[in-house]
Amino acid sequence: MSQERSVFLEREGHNPKNKVLDFLIVAQDFDYSLKEIAKHSNVSYPCIKQLKKELVKNKWINLTRKVGKAQMYKLNIKNPMVKKFMDYYWAVVESAVEEELGIKSKAKAHEEGYKSVVPLAVSAKHV
Repeated sequence: MSQERSVFLEREGHNPKNKVLDFLIVAQDFDYSLKEIAKHSNVSYPCIKQLKKELVKNKWINLTRKVGKAQMYKLNIKNPMVKKFMDYYWAVVESAVEEELGIKSKAKAHEEGYKSVVPLAVSAKHV
């Protein structure tokens, strides 16, 4: 993933927290060790260890299990703040996709007087 470009990061900034959340949202079906999160989000391990304290304290990530010495973490999708952030994340991605493909959102099309809009693309959220 380190070579791929994230639309969200391009628009919202490449800070460590955004990088970690970007990875955890896209790969939310599994749990990961801090080492794996560091590798896939392209953030240094010491930075991940520091960031983990904040994310656990604010219940953005949960400890799911221990594998040997490794602690495994997963995005806490039950947290209302995480849900709102994920909605924002996918709205940013969807907006970029619509912009790239020249598709007007339903609201914008309605504002401009269109009676109906035929969906031409599926957002990245549903792929």
